[in-house]
Amino acid sequence: MLGIIAATGVIQGCNSSPGYKAAAEKVPDQISYNFDVRPILSDNCFACHGPDANKREAGLRLDIASEAYKALAENPTAHALVPGKPELSAVYERISSADTALVMPPAGSNLKLTAHEIEVIQKWIKQGAKYESHWAFVAPKKPALPAVKQKDWPRNQIDYFVLEKQEQKGLAPNPEADKERLLKRVSLDLIGLPPSIELMDRFLADTSANAYEKIVDELLQNPAYGEKMAVSWLDVARYADSHGFQDDGYRTQWPWRDWVIHALNKNMSYKDFISWQLAGDLMPNATKEQILATGFNRNHKITEEGGVVDEEYRVMYVTDRSDTFGKSLIGVTMECARCHDHKYDPFSQKEYYQLYSFFNNVKEVGIESVIGGPETYAKKPFIEISNEEVKNILTFINKPDTSRLIVSVMGDLDSLRKTHILSRGAYDAPAEEVQPGTPKAILPFNNLYPKNRLGLAQWLFDKKNPLTARVYVNRVWQEFFGKGLVKTSGDFGMQGELPSHPALLDWLAVDFRDHGWDIKRLVKQLVTSATYRQSAVIPPEKLKTDPDNIFLARAPRYRIQAEFVRDLVLASSGLLNKTIGGPSVKPYQPPGLWEGATSGRGLLSVYKQDHGSSLYRRGMYTFIKRTVPPPSMGIFDASNRDQCEIRRLNTNTPLQALIMMNDPAVLEASRVFAAKLLNDKSTANDKIRKAFRAIVCRQPNPKEMQLLTNYYQEELKTLKTPTAEKLLAVGEYPLPTNLDKTKLAALMQVVTTIYNLEETLSKS
Repeated sequence: MLGIIAATGVIQGCNSSPGYKAAAEKVPDQISYNFDVRPILSDNCFACHGPDANKREAGLRLDIASEAYKALAENPTAHALVPGKPELSAVYERISSADTALVMPPAGSNLKLTAHEIEVIQKWIKQGAKYESHWAFVAPKKPALPAVKQKDWPRNQIDYFVLEKQEQKGLAPNPEADKERLLKRVSLDLIGLPPSIELMDRFLADTSANAYEKIVDELLQNPAYGEKMAVSWLDVARYADSHGFQDDGYRTQWPWRDWVIHALNKNMSYKDFISWQLAGDLMPNATKEQILATGFNRNHKITEEGGVVDEEYRVMYVTDRSDTFGKSLIGVTMECARCHDHKYDPFSQKEYYQLYSFFNNVKEVGIESVIGGPETYAKKPFIEISNEEVKNILTFINKPDTSRLIVSVMGDLDSLRKTHILSRGAYDAPAEEVQPGTPKAILPFNNLYPKNRLGLAQWLFDKKNPLTARVYVNRVWQEFFGKGLVKTSGDFGMQGELPSHPALLDWLAVDFRDHGWDIKRLVKQLVTSATYRQSAVIPPEKLKTDPDNIFLARAPRYRIQAEFVRDLVLASSGLLNKTIGGPSVKPYQPPGLWEGATSGRGLLSVYKQDHGSSLYRRGMYTFIKRTVPPPSMGIFDASNRDQCEIRRLNTNTPLQALIMMNDPAVLEASRVFAAKLLNDKSTANDKIRKAFRAIVCRQPNPKEMQLLTNYYQEELKTLKTPTAEKLLAVGEYPLPTNLDKTKLAALMQVVTTIYNLEETLSKS
């Protein structure tokens, strides 16, 4: 017997997508192991017949050809796979059996192959049962541009790959979006802010062939670009303003955030951007800026509580850094190999701790017995940044006062700390000693590299590394199209999704690498493509043929992220404080949240709201206390930054509507904008039209204008002075005394309504 016993629920949430796994009934003419067979085996068989030797049943391994072709350990006269002969292959015999005592996966496993999947396996065996290396672990090569029929549609190379897939599926691209919607889309994508009315008018008036490209170039040079692009990296880097755990004390990592914005704005190459963050402190004659960049590795949670086991927490910190490296930079779930060999990917537990060893030599402890004072704002090792350095060297740091500024960074011990495999992942169960290394299935760590984090950075950007460029271009694609070409952007392994456009992914990866890892160049390629510029309208036939828009025959439509909801409101109302960088701020928040979820110790035991211009900073500067993250942003799916997050959820709940209708920040912005409009010497219709344009970023149509003006007139009639005064008593921004309160409240209601339109908060 094969002895396949798959544990119930072992697959969890990373099954291959139905879009790739038997979406159509027709079995392909030529079966691909990577795209047709491996997803079936990975979901149903590898838990017991995969890389994890400790869980392997009957001595059978199906993820490697040589093992799968061998005689069965329990029956030497039989073979799991006999190429060309499914009738002699025990795998086919067992998966197609009607006998519940013989069928695989076992009847009690809650796993079952469909008739289509069984037919795929049968045809694959008939065609020779040929194995292929996992696509993501083979270095990408730049494919030639495919031939397409609609030759006048592509604007750049990206479009050829997209159009080829569409034509194969009988689809055609949407027409280009109108100029107003296209401008809103690219402005939100590149700077995270709506276009100003002045920019709208200028773009609409520009009839030149390169009008759109000029706007893209302008936005790429806008300092807000660095802020927009930094937000997703802050999720990856688990940036927060508190240490986490029960006491959850204050930390000063924000100068590292200032550096990220600065690096993105000056278009630092991705190679340097990552290498500095991994190992800036180990570079020859390391500068203060390079050392500051390594704050990336120290953004993890750190305990301040007594009574903890020092080594347990120190190991936790090292583990966090290792897992973040795996998920964010090479797109693999290395953490699955912490306690045992990986069940699906060819990563051993030993290889996990070899990678872990790169991060295990930091001069840190699990718990520091430092209570009070600036030293608690950062944990050793740290750097102190002087006012003189801010003035002359680190000029990108927005330091608002003269207080002591310290940042946790990387700094290794003078001696080498030994690294051991930890049995079952337990901090107090060291086993075999290991040396620094990387998973051989990806790229062996060869002796050309130093055995430290600097060597790891060099390994990462080796031309033979199959993952670095693919993972990053996929994540940038995700930023602009809502999901990556590989949907599981943090998992390129066996249980991850297959790429929807593998040739395009490889083309982008090689092109990005060969052009100096230039991020702005990559971004411009994406947003100037015909693929990006399509209308988001969904014709019924396209919805039926491709409901998930896998083949990109239309532009995506989805709600903008939490920080940018706030930014849109503040920017369109004229309230936005455009100051870049500096400490995080505490805007309006319901009372009692911090106080109800705190140990009662430290600077963050009580929420002390900021005032003045600090109330109107961009969403990315909102103070994140890990144990009590900002509630309004959490409801809009922002990360609480507990751990590395590669992709946010995008939900649509009634609570989001309640936030938009009741959040003091939204209501205050509505009031302030309404007051500015009332001061304009224009008609009520013109005021409403201007508000609509500033918020929705297009001209309203006649029906929309009629509805909004009717609503304004009704509010004027029904609002009484006490009610109007109550509506206007929101927020700290001064209330003009020279305006009619009833008119102001009525217009405020109209503006609030426009902020609550679905289109307002959508990128479409």
